[in-house]
Amino acid sequence: MTAGNLFADLPATQEAAERLETLLDRPGLRIERIVSTGQASPPGFWYQQADAEWVVLLAGEALLRFEDESEARRLRAGDWLLIEAMRRHRVEWTTPATPTVWLAVHHAQG
Repeated sequence: MTAGNLFADLPATQEAAERLETLLDRPGLRIERIVSTGQASPPGFWYQQADAEWVVLLAGEALLRFEDESEARRLRAGDWLLIEAMRRHRVEWTTPATPTVWLAVHHAQG
């Protein structure tokens, strides 16, 4: 059995890069813990993934922008959303004061 804690080993201060940890990887399914400390997508960069992604913000805050929307969405702890496959999106901002903890479930769109 594999086990862990989603809030273990969080950084005490802002780090240069996000932390990405794959918790489970199976055909058609990948679950990741992402810890941001003020990071955002590079200017002009958009994610466009072949798989759908269900994401929940467990701690912190973020602004998530979709290319087809005029405003970024503010996410707070407990907020979740489904990002359909190939939908262009980017992280505009994450709070630098405290870790922003994401749980991302990437799955084949069916």
